Amino acid sequence: MNSKKKEWETRFGYEYTRRNMFTPSELDQLYLDRYGVTRTGMNHEFLDLLDRDIVILEIGSNIGNQLHLLHNMGFKNLYGLEINDYAIKKSIKLHYGLPIYVIKGEAIDIPFKDSFFDLVYTSGVLIHINPNNIGKVIQEIIRCSKQYIWGFEYFQDEGYKQIKYHGQNNMLWKTDFKKLYLKNNPELKLITEKLYHYRENNYLTDQMFLLEK
Repeated sequence: MNSKKKEWETRFGYEYTRRNMFTPSELDQLYLDRYGVTRTGMNHEFLDLLDRDIVILEIGSNIGNQLHLLHNMGFKNLYGLEINDYAIKKSIKLHYGLPIYVIKGEAIDIPFKDSFFDLVYTSGVLIHINPNNIGKVIQEIIRCSKQYIWGFEYFQDEGYKQIKYHGQNNMLWKTDFKKLYLKNNPELKLITEKLYHYRENNYLTDQMFLLEK
């Protein structure tokens, strides 16, 4: 996924997973505290008009927190791609009996055919892709999506800025990821976008966007 792929596969990814184990209600409360709106509320705003039978892939799904919220909205065909074995095992256990299927893989080489999914999305994942690889990852996401691309990532209006992440460099960046999708990809059009500001930290803003092929 980036120059520190091994860290996401092993201890660093394990610790990330341990920090991010939430029930659907806990995840909604986290978003409510951080942005003043639940993640379910955001999802309804962007996806309410989509057919619940569409096939969806989350890149970097970790234990499937976001997929579980989509299941609660009525979406029935939910897949995740995750690099960390521990996160995959936890996802299988937590979502036993639900239509949530997480497999091992990385964003730079998605193991699915062209246009296999109706919607492909990331939530706080592109920010962890090294800028040297981001173009390839974006093209892989576009390749696998038949119609929609959805994203929720740290936002910066101009430029590409690195942020130290849990004491490490080359692990986190912010930019306008929507612009990276639209650049050199005329088949994409923007349906909608919205900025969500951290309530306790004006330094951080997240961008949600929905694109269509």
